Amino acid sequence: MAGELPYEAPLVEMRKKIEELVQFGQEKGIDFTDEIARLEERYHRLEEEIYSGITAAQKMHLARHQQRPTALDLIQLIFTDFIELHGDRMFGDDLAVVGGLAKLNGRTVTVIGQQRGKDTKDNIARFFGSAHPEGFRKGLRLMKQANKFGRPIITFVDTKGAYPGNTAEERGQSEAIARNLIEMAKLTVPVIVVVIGEGGSGGALALAVGNRVLMLEHAIYSAISPNGAASILWKDASKADQAAEAMKITAKDLLEMEVIEEIVPEPRGGAHRDYEGAAAAISEALVRHLEEMKGWSGDQLKQDRYEKFRKIGSVTFESPTPPAPVEAPEEPVRVDAVNNLSGNAE
Repeated sequence: MAGELPYEAPLVEMRKKIEELVQFGQEKGIDFTDEIARLEERYHRLEEEIYSGITAAQKMHLARHQQRPTALDLIQLIFTDFIELHGDRMFGDDLAVVGGLAKLNGRTVTVIGQQRGKDTKDNIARFFGSAHPEGFRKGLRLMKQANKFGRPIITFVDTKGAYPGNTAEERGQSEAIARNLIEMAKLTVPVIVVVIGEGGSGGALALAVGNRVLMLEHAIYSAISPNGAASILWKDASKADQAAEAMKITAKDLLEMEVIEEIVPEPRGGAHRDYEGAAAAISEALVRHLEEMKGWSGDQLKQDRYEKFRKIGSVTFESPTPPAPVEAPEEPVRVDAVNNLSGNAE
Protein backbone atom coordinates (compact mmCIF):
# COMPACT_ATOMS: atom_id res chain seq x y z
CA MET A 1 0.00 0.00 0.00
CA ALA A 2 1.51 3.31 -1.07
CA GLY A 3 1.00 6.41 1.03
CA GLU A 4 -0.59 4.57 3.94
CA LEU A 5 -1.76 6.53 6.96
CA PRO A 6 -1.01 5.56 10.61
CA TYR A 7 -4.41 3.93 11.19
CA GLU A 8 -3.78 1.66 8.19
CA ALA A 9 -0.67 0.09 9.79
CA PRO A 10 -2.44 -3.21 10.73
CA LEU A 11 -3.54 -3.64 7.11
CA VAL A 12 -0.02 -2.98 5.83
CA GLU A 13 1.41 -5.55 8.22
CA MET A 14 -1.12 -8.23 7.26
CA ARG A 15 -0.66 -7.59 3.54
CA LYS A 16 3.08 -7.95 4.02
CA LYS A 17 2.59 -11.34 5.71
CA ILE A 18 0.35 -12.54 2.87
CA GLU A 19 2.90 -11.53 0.24
CA GLU A 20 5.73 -13.20 2.18
CA LEU A 21 3.72 -16.43 2.42
CA VAL A 22 2.96 -16.38 -1.31
CA GLN A 23 6.63 -15.81 -2.13
CA PHE A 24 7.80 -18.54 0.26
CA GLY A 25 5.37 -21.04 -1.26
CA GLN A 26 6.59 -20.25 -4.76
CA GLU A 27 10.24 -20.60 -3.75
CA LYS A 28 9.77 -23.88 -1.87
CA GLY A 29 7.09 -25.36 -4.09
CA ILE A 30 4.60 -25.64 -1.20
CA ASP A 31 0.88 -25.12 -1.65
CA PHE A 32 -0.37 -22.54 0.87
CA THR A 33 -3.66 -21.86 -0.94
CA ASP A 34 -5.89 -22.54 2.07
CA GLU A 35 -3.71 -20.53 4.46
CA ILE A 36 -3.57 -17.59 2.04
CA ALA A 37 -7.35 -17.69 1.55
CA ARG A 38 -7.89 -17.54 5.33
CA LEU A 39 -5.48 -14.62 5.65
CA GLU A 40 -7.20 -12.80 2.79
CA GLU A 41 -10.54 -13.28 4.54
CA ARG A 42 -9.10 -11.88 7.77
CA TYR A 43 -7.59 -9.01 5.80
CA HIS A 44 -10.96 -8.01 4.30
CA ARG A 45 -12.69 -8.21 7.69
CA LEU A 46 -10.02 -5.98 9.22
CA GLU A 47 -10.27 -3.61 6.25
CA GLU A 48 -14.03 -3.29 6.73
CA GLU A 49 -13.58 -2.69 10.46
CA ILE A 50 -10.97 0.05 9.97
CA TYR A 51 -12.57 1.93 7.08
CA SER A 52 -16.08 1.85 8.52
CA GLY A 53 -14.92 3.56 11.71
CA ILE A 54 -12.72 6.39 10.44
CA THR A 55 -12.82 9.33 12.86
CA ALA A 56 -13.06 13.01 11.99
CA ALA A 57 -9.38 13.48 12.77
CA GLN A 58 -8.45 10.58 10.49
CA LYS A 59 -10.65 12.00 7.73
CA MET A 60 -8.78 15.30 8.08
CA HIS A 61 -5.49 13.54 7.34
CA LEU A 62 -7.11 11.57 4.53
CA ALA A 63 -8.49 14.77 2.95
CA ARG A 64 -4.98 16.23 3.02
CA HIS A 65 -3.29 13.12 1.61
CA GLN A 66 -0.52 14.11 -0.79
CA GLN A 67 -1.63 11.49 -3.33
CA ARG A 68 -5.30 12.47 -3.24
CA PRO A 69 -6.61 13.42 -6.72
CA THR A 70 -6.44 17.14 -7.44
CA ALA A 71 -8.87 19.28 -9.42
CA LEU A 72 -6.88 18.83 -12.63
CA ASP A 73 -6.72 15.05 -12.13
CA LEU A 74 -10.51 14.89 -11.86
CA ILE A 75 -11.12 17.35 -14.69
CA GLN A 76 -9.09 15.17 -17.06
CA LEU A 77 -11.02 12.04 -16.01
CA ILE A 78 -14.56 13.47 -15.83
CA PHE A 79 -14.69 15.95 -18.70
CA THR A 80 -13.73 15.95 -22.36
CA ASP A 81 -12.34 18.73 -24.56
CA PHE A 82 -11.06 20.74 -21.60
CA ILE A 83 -9.62 24.11 -22.59
CA GLU A 84 -7.90 25.94 -19.73
CA LEU A 85 -8.28 29.71 -19.57
CA HIS A 86 -5.85 31.96 -17.71
CA GLY A 87 -5.69 35.30 -15.91
CA ASP A 88 -8.09 37.66 -14.17
CA ARG A 89 -7.63 40.54 -16.70
CA MET A 90 -6.60 42.77 -13.78
CA PHE A 91 -3.31 41.58 -12.29
CA GLY A 92 -2.12 38.14 -13.32
CA ASP A 93 -2.67 34.39 -13.44
CA ASP A 94 -2.91 32.61 -10.09
CA LEU A 95 -1.98 28.94 -10.51
CA ALA A 96 -3.83 28.03 -7.29
CA VAL A 97 -7.07 28.32 -9.29
CA VAL A 98 -7.57 26.55 -12.62
CA GLY A 99 -10.57 26.73 -14.91
CA GLY A 100 -11.91 26.73 -18.41
CA LEU A 101 -14.40 25.19 -20.82
CA ALA A 102 -15.16 21.49 -21.01
CA LYS A 103 -17.86 19.00 -21.94
CA LEU A 104 -19.69 16.81 -19.44
CA ASN A 105 -21.62 14.00 -21.06
CA GLY A 106 -21.69 16.06 -24.27
CA ARG A 107 -22.90 19.27 -22.58
CA THR A 108 -20.65 22.34 -22.53
CA VAL A 109 -19.89 23.57 -19.01
CA THR A 110 -17.47 25.87 -17.23
CA VAL A 111 -15.33 24.07 -14.66
CA ILE A 112 -13.22 25.80 -12.00
CA GLY A 113 -11.07 24.23 -9.30
CA GLN A 114 -8.59 24.98 -6.57
CA GLN A 115 -5.36 23.21 -7.44
CA ARG A 116 -2.79 21.85 -5.01
CA GLY A 117 0.68 20.93 -6.18
CA LYS A 118 1.92 17.41 -6.83
CA ASP A 119 5.40 18.00 -5.39
CA THR A 120 7.31 20.71 -3.52
CA LYS A 121 8.12 22.78 -6.61
CA ASP A 122 4.55 22.58 -7.88
CA ASN A 123 3.13 23.41 -4.44
CA ILE A 124 5.28 26.53 -4.21
CA ALA A 125 4.10 27.65 -7.65
CA ARG A 126 0.47 27.05 -6.68
CA PHE A 127 0.80 28.38 -3.11
CA PHE A 128 -0.31 24.96 -1.80
CA GLY A 129 -3.77 25.59 -3.26
CA SER A 130 -4.31 28.86 -1.37
CA ALA A 131 -5.46 31.52 -3.82
CA HIS A 132 -4.52 35.19 -4.05
CA PRO A 133 -7.19 37.78 -5.04
CA GLU A 134 -6.33 37.28 -8.72
CA GLY A 135 -7.24 33.61 -8.36
CA PHE A 136 -10.71 34.38 -7.04
CA ARG A 137 -11.14 37.09 -9.68
CA LYS A 138 -10.12 34.64 -12.40
CA GLY A 139 -12.79 32.26 -11.14
CA LEU A 140 -15.36 35.05 -11.12
CA ARG A 141 -14.40 36.11 -14.65
CA LEU A 142 -15.04 32.56 -15.87
CA MET A 143 -18.33 32.38 -13.98
CA LYS A 144 -19.58 35.64 -15.51
CA GLN A 145 -18.59 34.35 -18.93
CA ALA A 146 -20.53 31.14 -18.27
CA ASN A 147 -23.53 33.15 -17.09
CA LYS A 148 -23.47 35.24 -20.27
CA PHE A 149 -23.54 32.16 -22.52
CA GLY A 150 -25.85 30.02 -20.36
CA ARG A 151 -23.32 27.37 -19.40
CA PRO A 152 -23.65 25.44 -16.12
CA ILE A 153 -20.81 25.99 -13.64
CA ILE A 154 -19.02 23.25 -11.72
CA THR A 155 -16.43 24.06 -9.06
CA PHE A 156 -14.01 21.79 -7.23
CA VAL A 157 -13.08 23.01 -3.74
CA ASP A 158 -9.77 21.90 -2.25
CA THR A 159 -7.95 24.47 -0.09
CA LYS A 160 -6.91 25.10 3.49
CA GLY A 161 -7.97 28.70 2.98
CA ALA A 162 -7.16 31.86 1.06
CA TYR A 163 -3.50 32.90 0.95
CA PRO A 164 -2.81 34.88 4.17
CA GLY A 165 0.31 36.81 3.15
CA ASN A 166 0.96 40.53 2.75
CA THR A 167 0.82 40.37 -1.05
CA ALA A 168 -2.73 39.01 -0.97
CA GLU A 169 -3.89 41.63 1.52
CA GLU A 170 -2.33 44.43 -0.51
CA ARG A 171 -4.29 43.34 -3.57
CA GLY A 172 -7.64 43.13 -1.76
CA GLN A 173 -8.10 39.57 -0.54
CA SER A 174 -11.21 40.18 1.58
CA GLU A 175 -12.88 42.24 -1.16
CA ALA A 176 -12.21 39.54 -3.76
CA ILE A 177 -13.80 36.84 -1.58
CA ALA A 178 -16.79 39.03 -0.69
CA ARG A 179 -17.27 39.95 -4.35
CA ASN A 180 -17.41 36.30 -5.33
CA LEU A 181 -20.07 35.60 -2.69
CA ILE A 182 -22.24 38.44 -3.99
CA GLU A 183 -21.82 37.63 -7.67
CA MET A 184 -22.27 33.87 -7.31
CA ALA A 185 -25.57 34.48 -5.53
CA LYS A 186 -26.78 36.39 -8.63
CA LEU A 187 -25.85 33.78 -11.26
CA THR A 188 -28.72 32.61 -13.45
CA VAL A 189 -27.18 29.27 -14.45
CA PRO A 190 -26.92 26.04 -12.41
CA VAL A 191 -23.93 25.96 -10.02
CA ILE A 192 -22.71 22.66 -8.55
CA VAL A 193 -19.92 22.61 -5.98
CA VAL A 194 -17.89 19.51 -5.12
CA VAL A 195 -15.61 19.53 -2.06
CA ILE A 196 -12.95 17.03 -3.12
CA GLY A 197 -10.42 17.42 -0.31
CA GLU A 198 -10.26 20.15 2.30
CA GLY A 199 -12.73 23.02 2.17
CA GLY A 200 -11.33 25.62 4.52
CA SER A 201 -12.64 29.05 5.51
CA GLY A 202 -13.51 31.88 3.10
CA GLY A 203 -11.05 30.55 0.54
CA ALA A 204 -13.39 27.61 0.02
CA LEU A 205 -16.63 29.56 0.28
CA ALA A 206 -15.51 31.98 -2.45
CA LEU A 207 -16.12 29.17 -4.97
CA ALA A 208 -18.88 27.37 -3.08
CA VAL A 209 -22.09 29.42 -3.38
CA GLY A 210 -23.92 26.82 -5.41
CA ASN A 211 -27.37 25.34 -5.94
CA ARG A 212 -25.95 21.98 -4.92
CA VAL A 213 -22.95 21.34 -2.68
CA LEU A 214 -21.56 17.80 -2.76
CA MET A 215 -18.72 16.31 -0.76
CA LEU A 216 -16.52 13.32 -1.33
CA GLU A 217 -16.96 10.80 1.47
CA HIS A 218 -13.66 11.61 3.20
CA ALA A 219 -13.51 15.33 2.45
CA ILE A 220 -13.84 17.98 5.17
CA TYR A 221 -15.50 21.42 5.10
CA SER A 222 -15.21 24.04 7.85
CA ALA A 223 -15.30 27.75 8.63
CA ILE A 224 -11.73 27.51 9.93
CA SER A 225 -9.12 24.79 9.64
CA PRO A 226 -8.79 22.47 12.65
CA ASN A 227 -5.24 23.76 13.08
CA GLY A 228 -6.47 27.34 13.21
CA ALA A 229 -9.24 26.45 15.64
CA ALA A 230 -6.77 24.66 17.92
CA SER A 231 -4.46 27.69 17.85
CA ILE A 232 -7.30 29.95 18.98
CA LEU A 233 -8.97 27.65 21.51
CA TRP A 234 -5.93 26.01 23.12
CA LYS A 235 -3.05 28.16 21.84
CA ASP A 236 -1.64 24.95 20.40
CA ALA A 237 -1.98 24.02 16.72
CA SER A 238 -0.80 20.48 17.49
CA LYS A 239 -4.24 19.81 18.97
CA ALA A 240 -5.80 19.91 15.49
CA ASP A 241 -7.01 16.30 15.84
CA GLN A 242 -8.91 17.23 18.99
CA ALA A 243 -10.41 20.26 17.25
CA ALA A 244 -11.44 18.17 14.22
CA GLU A 245 -13.46 15.84 16.43
CA ALA A 246 -15.37 18.76 17.96
CA MET A 247 -15.99 20.89 14.85
CA LYS A 248 -18.44 18.68 12.87
CA ILE A 249 -16.41 18.92 9.66
CA THR A 250 -17.13 15.57 8.02
CA ALA A 251 -19.48 14.97 5.12
CA LYS A 252 -21.81 12.94 7.35
CA ASP A 253 -22.07 15.76 9.91
CA LEU A 254 -22.70 18.40 7.26
CA LEU A 255 -25.33 16.33 5.47
CA GLU A 256 -27.22 15.98 8.75
CA MET A 257 -27.04 19.76 9.24
CA GLU A 258 -28.23 20.31 5.62
CA VAL A 259 -25.10 22.27 4.69
CA ILE A 260 -24.54 19.88 1.77
CA GLU A 261 -26.94 17.93 -0.44
CA GLU A 262 -25.08 14.68 -1.08
CA ILE A 263 -22.10 12.55 -0.06
CA VAL A 264 -20.25 11.09 -3.05
CA PRO A 265 -18.81 7.67 -2.08
CA GLU A 266 -15.09 7.07 -2.43
CA PRO A 267 -13.27 3.85 -3.33
CA ARG A 268 -12.28 1.68 -0.37
CA GLY A 269 -9.41 3.38 1.48
CA GLY A 270 -9.92 6.79 -0.13
CA ALA A 271 -9.96 8.50 -3.52
CA HIS A 272 -6.15 8.25 -3.78
CA ARG A 273 -6.51 4.46 -4.13
CA ASP A 274 -8.56 4.67 -7.32
CA TYR A 275 -8.71 7.92 -9.29
CA GLU A 276 -10.97 6.46 -11.97
CA GLY A 277 -13.45 5.10 -9.43
CA ALA A 278 -13.66 8.44 -7.62
CA ALA A 279 -14.07 10.32 -10.91
CA ALA A 280 -16.85 8.00 -12.07
CA ALA A 281 -18.82 8.56 -8.84
CA ILE A 282 -18.46 12.35 -9.14
CA SER A 283 -19.43 12.31 -12.81
CA GLU A 284 -22.61 10.35 -12.11
CA ALA A 285 -23.64 12.79 -9.37
CA LEU A 286 -22.92 15.86 -11.53
CA VAL A 287 -24.95 14.57 -14.47
CA ARG A 288 -27.85 13.65 -12.18
CA HIS A 289 -28.01 17.03 -10.43
CA LEU A 290 -27.69 18.96 -13.69
CA GLU A 291 -30.56 16.93 -15.11
CA GLU A 292 -32.70 17.81 -12.05
CA MET A 293 -32.16 21.53 -12.69
CA LYS A 294 -32.66 21.29 -16.44
CA GLY A 295 -35.28 23.75 -17.61
CA TRP A 296 -35.18 25.94 -14.50
CA SER A 297 -35.36 29.65 -15.18
CA GLY A 298 -32.71 32.08 -13.97
CA ASP A 299 -35.04 33.37 -11.28
CA GLN A 300 -35.77 29.83 -10.09
CA LEU A 301 -32.05 29.06 -9.85
CA LYS A 302 -31.35 32.24 -7.86
CA GLN A 303 -34.27 31.59 -5.52
CA ASP A 304 -33.19 27.98 -5.03
CA ARG A 305 -29.67 29.13 -4.15
CA TYR A 306 -31.00 31.75 -1.77
CA GLU A 307 -33.26 29.29 0.04
CA LYS A 308 -30.45 26.73 0.33
CA PHE A 309 -28.18 29.09 2.24
CA ARG A 310 -31.00 30.82 4.11
CA LYS A 311 -32.02 27.58 5.81
CA ILE A 312 -28.52 26.71 7.06
CA GLY A 313 -28.40 26.98 10.83
CA SER A 314 -31.30 27.43 13.18
CA VAL A 315 -32.11 29.43 16.25
CA THR A 316 -34.45 28.10 18.90
CA PHE A 317 -36.31 30.52 21.11
CA GLU A 318 -37.62 28.98 24.29
CA SER A 319 -40.44 30.73 26.09
CA PRO A 320 -39.25 31.78 29.54
CA THR A 321 -40.82 29.88 32.39
CA PRO A 322 -43.46 32.14 33.92
CA PRO A 323 -42.63 33.13 37.49
CA ALA A 324 -44.62 31.56 40.28
CA PRO A 325 -47.56 33.74 41.37
CA VAL A 326 -46.72 35.97 44.29
CA GLU A 327 -49.36 36.22 46.96
CA ALA A 328 -50.20 39.75 48.01
CA PRO A 329 -48.94 40.46 51.51
CA GLU A 330 -51.59 40.89 54.15
CA GLU A 331 -52.37 44.54 54.82
CA PRO A 332 -51.06 45.43 58.28
CA VAL A 333 -53.71 46.38 60.84
CA ARG A 334 -53.30 49.97 61.88
CA VAL A 335 -53.52 50.77 65.61
CA ASP A 336 -55.80 53.81 65.08
CA ALA A 337 -58.24 51.65 63.15
CA VAL A 338 -58.43 49.16 66.05
CA ASN A 339 -59.09 52.01 68.50
CA ASN A 340 -61.89 53.39 66.34
CA LEU A 341 -63.56 50.01 66.19
CA SER A 342 -63.34 49.73 69.96
CA GLY A 343 -64.89 53.21 70.40
CA ASN A 344 -67.76 52.42 68.07
CA ALA A 345 -68.47 49.23 69.97
CA GLU A 346 -68.92 51.22 73.17
